[in-house]
Amino acid sequence: MPVFKFRTYEEAEKAQWNFHPDEVYFLRVARLFEFAQKVNPVHYPRGIFKYRSIEDANRQSEEWLSEHCLKRNLSDSIEPESVPRLKNEIAEASESIPRLNS
Repeated sequence: MPVFKFRTYEEAEKAQWNFHPDEVYFLRVARLFEFAQKVNPVHYPRGIFKYRSIEDANRQSEEWLSEHCLKRNLSDSIEPESVPRLKNEIAEASESIPRLNS
């Protein structure tokens, strides 16, 4: 893996951008989101909801996400018996991510 030097933080940040994404890039992003959902699933209430404005809808979505984060922080640590299963899921997910040729 090459090492790059940057004069400013902004230069380093821009180096991470992908201005010409290809199919592999989108597959990697999709796999990343699938992995995140497996590791820390967010459950939203079922049903159709009506809102007066987009701001109300965004506020509700933020409340659901905040509740999820709060529950996650207050929950006990992972049970020891589920660790091997989680390790397998992480290994499978990381194997399915397409690698870029370097």
